[in-house]
Amino acid sequence: MSIIILSACIIFLVLQITWFKINPFIAFIITSLLAGLLLGLPIITLTQTVQKGLGDMLGSIALIIIFGTCIGKLTVFSGAASVIAKTVMEWTGEKYVRLGLMITGFIVGIPLFYSVGFILLVPLIFSVANQFKLPKVYIGIPMLASLSVAHGFLPPHPSPMALSNTLSADIGLVLTYGIIVSIPTILIAGLLFSNTLKNIKSNDKNTIVPTEEPTNQATKPSFFTSIASSLFPVFGLTITSLLPLVWKNEQVELLCKTIGEPSIIMLISLIICTYTLGFRTGKNMKTIMDKYAVAIKDVALIVLIIGGAGSLKEVMMVSGVSQTIVESLIQIDIHPYLLAWLIAALIRICVGSATAAGLMTAGVLVPLLQLKSLDPNLLVLSIGAGSLMCSHVNDPGFWMFKEYFGTSMKDTIKSWTVMESLVSVLGIIFIFILNIFIH
Repeated sequence: MSIIILSACIIFLVLQITWFKINPFIAFIITSLLAGLLLGLPIITLTQTVQKGLGDMLGSIALIIIFGTCIGKLTVFSGAASVIAKTVMEWTGEKYVRLGLMITGFIVGIPLFYSVGFILLVPLIFSVANQFKLPKVYIGIPMLASLSVAHGFLPPHPSPMALSNTLSADIGLVLTYGIIVSIPTILIAGLLFSNTLKNIKSNDKNTIVPTEEPTNQATKPSFFTSIASSLFPVFGLTITSLLPLVWKNEQVELLCKTIGEPSIIMLISLIICTYTLGFRTGKNMKTIMDKYAVAIKDVALIVLIIGGAGSLKEVMMVSGVSQTIVESLIQIDIHPYLLAWLIAALIRICVGSATAAGLMTAGVLVPLLQLKSLDPNLLVLSIGAGSLMCSHVNDPGFWMFKEYFGTSMKDTIKSWTVMESLVSVLGIIFIFILNIFIH
């Protein structure tokens, strides 16, 4: 009965977001309270349970997401992102222009939120398309596949960060495994698949041509400074996760555990970027802090939505429905990673939001962690892969692609929707392959 109640509540959550157009954060809180009442939690403690879930979730990841957003904002404002993009394009040249765009999308996509990366890099796609007289969709899909994979698989993006926290995964290993899975995924779903899109035309009259934020060319950071500063969180998380495995020393392990705490790594990264991408490029403290304030406002709603998902998770844990779920799921003859992927994919198709799909799925699957054979890091990636499935008309990313590239509805589905679906399917396939090698 408790599973039926929970299923009904999740359906109600989906309907609130899709049909009634209720803000996802408010929908999560309403659903959490309703689920708690229907599952028999005492009214006197229900509010405290919801507040505890929200606080526990935000307490562990709010700083990481906010620091990451500020780094991304400064990466764009300082011109570091455009320096990285132009340098990579110079290296690859006309012959490998799509490979260059794909690499650029992957590098720039790690520190930037998807929508920011999209708006930042679309002018580069259009510029290259006009320079080499190539179809925009044909050369744009590899870069957008890279951005999408980074958004779904790699910390410090909100969904992988929240999933790692919820499922008690090691963020450094999630990042390392995510990069391993991402590379073949974007090569196939981006580079190879785009070969089938040469005949898709963009209607230049309908195309939105975005503009980059003006930055004095003389004050832009060097390529090395840009890459080292913007990707310092990646380097830091990876090194502090892998070093103790290679160097068996108690002091080294303690140091890596302390410095490798994601919020500490992100704070160190923010301080470094404030100097290298801020002060060294001629910007004063007030200008930098104003940009950080804008960045925090942009991400505030995402942080609250993640907190709302934490409330629903806490209600499930306290009510005991989580234990009931694990007892039922163990009896289903399907691999847990595939189950996680399927649930996330179904919710993504219904809701349209990859982040919301991932968070809803994680709340349901927390009990699976009781299975000793389950790797929580790969479970995070399985949910991330499922959450990218079949982007269509209820996903803002679908409309961003359609309007920016000036494609018809049919061509948007043939290019964007198919690419996202390929990323999702290939992602879960390579997760299973990786699982064979590491376990």
